[in-house]
Amino acid sequence: MAGRSVLAIGAHPDDIELGCGGAIVRHVAAGDEVAMLIITKGEVGPGDTPLRVYEQERACATLGVQNLLWGTDIGDCRVSLHELDVVHLIERTLQETRASIVYTHAHNDSHQDHRAVGLCTMGAARKVTNLLAYGAPSVIQFTPTVFVDITDTLEKKIEALLCHKTQVQASEMVQPSRVRSSAEHYGHWCRRPFAEGFEPVRYELEV
Repeated sequence: MAGRSVLAIGAHPDDIELGCGGAIVRHVAAGDEVAMLIITKGEVGPGDTPLRVYEQERACATLGVQNLLWGTDIGDCRVSLHELDVVHLIERTLQETRASIVYTHAHNDSHQDHRAVGLCTMGAARKVTNLLAYGAPSVIQFTPTVFVDITDTLEKKIEALLCHKTQVQASEMVQPSRVRSSAEHYGHWCRRPFAEGFEPVRYELEV
């Protein structure tokens, strides 16, 4: 199972850490090649752009991810105006990484960027075997049926999230206590202490 290629996609810095940071740490530990693609630099949120980029770089290092990729000329809160560009960006990234596992936003989300990225990924990753959607704090309806046990990686997930100081200080939704409660909730669903949950767009069961 080791040596797989994994791509995690987020609309903004900190989205991936919130949605699938624990799973990413597990992939890295398993020897998988992991890349993270951030579509915007979060210009509209708290913190200036260079600081958001720096925070994301630190978070990647904490997760153990060496391949950090960015979208270009796609503004925060304006992703839906550039859907074709986003699809092409994700397609190019998939060609470069040869990812067989992709994590992205659940599209049923109140944030227009999250919603657009989730939908664009479904189009761009139409040939990818495993496509899993994670729920952001702004998700409207989310019913995960695939889970990753993050009991051993929850603390690293929280450590990576805390690298995004501008966001943690500004929003209760990304406080470590909330992240821990969410992981405990999904852990209960899959009978583990802590877990992350995903809605499978496609998922190949290894038997």
